[in-house]
Formats: sequence, structure tokens, C-alpha cells
Amino acid sequence: MTQISLNASRLLAAAISIALLMLAPAVRADAIQDISKQIKQGQHAQALEQVDKYLAGKPKDAQGRFLKGIVLTEMNKPNEAIAVFSKLTEDYPELPEPYNNLAVIYAQQKQYDKAKQALEMAIRTHPSYATAHENLGDIYARLASQAYDKALQIDSSNSSAQNKLALIRDLMSTASRPGKVSKPVAESVKLAEAPKVAPAPAPTPAPVAAAPAPAAAAPATAAPAKPAETPKPAPAKAASDANTEITRAIDLWAAAWSRKDVKAYLAAYARDFKTPAGETRAAWDAERQKRIAKPGAIHVSYENLRIVADGETATVKFRQHYKSASLKTSSNKVLLMGKRDGKWQILQERVGS
Repeated sequence: MTQISLNASRLLAAAISIALLMLAPAVRADAIQDISKQIKQGQHAQALEQVDKYLAGKPKDAQGRFLKGIVLTEMNKPNEAIAVFSKLTEDYPELPEPYNNLAVIYAQQKQYDKAKQALEMAIRTHPSYATAHENLGDIYARLASQAYDKALQIDSSNSSAQNKLALIRDLMSTASRPGKVSKPVAESVKLAEAPKVAPAPAPTPAPVAAAPAPAAAAPATAAPAKPAETPKPAPAKAASDANTEITRAIDLWAAAWSRKDVKAYLAAYARDFKTPAGETRAAWDAERQKRIAKPGAIHVSYENLRIVADGETATVKFRQHYKSASLKTSSNKVLLMGKRDGKWQILQERVGS
């Protein structure tokens, strides 16, 4: 059987994106850079010791946790790495890199369906994430090779399957030749390019989405600035950021529902979610779990999304399309959403215009 697998070096090459870098203030850059250098130099035991020490003081730090996942992957501890990356997808579902690196490990374990799902989530969060698109192509090639192998086991004289399998083998062998492997992870860490964050009197944990870079301070010799002019673009920018975060939250909610991931689906609802009929949250959760667990596929999509955000609350309206083995409906949906612990979650849900 042909051996087609994702290239771990390439999959880890996009490890630290600008989004992740923006989650780490400049004061922590040196520690992160030191750990990254140790990974690059193959000093994995030292890197693990350093990243554990780093996370002891900052247990929720996304970049530190991500680096730990990389170290564990390099140390051939896939189950521990899966746990790290999986928890990151729960805490920061809008970041594509943890999904992408989960796909690396699943592919190495020949769990291609899981790898495919992880890459599809990476692409859903960031449609322009080229690495995930390329890796998904490799997964499709691997799945195709399995199908052609099966066809040849049933009918060894099937020349069409033989030709297609040979084509895939040639394609993958070409992709893995010297010169095709991307830079190691440490080389792609460019801390100097991270946006500079102005010092704040009382730093708070970074939000899930990258905050807009603050305006640069005016030179000491410059003429006095007009106070009312500089901050004018801020409200529009803030509204744009909120709309982007809310759209991603809705995408993840619909995707979790579609793949029948009850845990991720229920996580889209805030702890103070107001249940439709006034039942307890536990009762509502149990009923939703029962419905989603019914046999058969589910597909949920939406269109005509309209968002009206006001600070840390928002009203979201859209046309929802639901399809299961026994039901196909379309209806108008209204969600009242609020920001809880840096994430947009559903506070109320109703059907109507």
C-alpha cells in the first residue's frame, strides 16, 4: 500500500502566526523566543522544561501552550500533544494553527478522517490559511489512495484504478523530494514583526481576537495635536472587530452542530443563557444532547447575517437552514449575544424576524 502522509515539518512551519504573536505582550517575547530557539536546535527536553516554567506563571497563555504542543509533538508524545492542541481549540476556537497541528498528529496516526475534520475547522476559521488548504489536499490524496487500493483488492485487473493510484504515488513522491520541505518551526517565529503594544497601567489577559494596534505616540517636537481628530476611526474599527468575532462564533456554532459535536455546540451558549421555555440549563442541555445524538447526519447553515453590536452585547439575525434525516426546515433566527471571558456567546435564542 502506498505511504502518503502529511509532512510534519511543513505542517508545523506556520506554527506562530501574527494572531498568536499578538496574544503575547512584548515583555514576554524574550522567553518565547528562547523556547523557540531551543525547539529549532532540537533541545526538546530543555524547551519543555522552559515552557513548563513559563506556563507556571501564565497557565492560560496561548503562545506558550502552543509551543508546548509543538515540543510534545517533536518528542513523539502524540497523546499529550493532542490534549494541548485540543484544549487550545476550545479556549481559542478562532485560531487555525491548533487545528492544523492536530491534523499533523492524526495523520501520523493514520486517523485521516479526524485530520480532515481538523483541517476543515482551520479553514473555516481562516479561509485564507494556505497551509491548511495544502494539507487538506494531502489528506484527500491519502483517502483516495486507500479507496483505489481497496478497488484493486476487489479487482486487481482494474487498469483505471492502477493508473490513478500510480498518479497519486508520483504526485506525493514529487511533493516530498528535497527542497519541498518548509522552514522548521523556529525559523518562522518572527517576534520582531509582532505589533508593538503600548504599556498599560494594569495589563489584563488578552482577548481571543487580536486587538487593534494602538496609535503611535507623537514626536516630542511635533505641534500639539487636535485631541478630537485622532480617536475618530476607533469606534468603526471596534465595531468591525466585534462583527468579525461574532461571525466566527456563529460559524463555529453551526459547524459544531453540523458535526454533532455536543460539547463544542453547548460551549457556544453562555452560562447565563436564558432557556426558551424557562427550564433549567441542565434540562435544556440534556434535551439538546438527546436531539443531536439521534442517528443520521445534520447540516446547519445560514445566510443574510445581520449584526448590531453595542459594546459587549449584540443582536444577531439570520436565515437558518437545518437538514437532518427526518427534517428539513428554514427559519429566521435571532440571537442575543454577549462577551463572556473574551468570547462571544449566546445569551438568548428565538425563532422570528
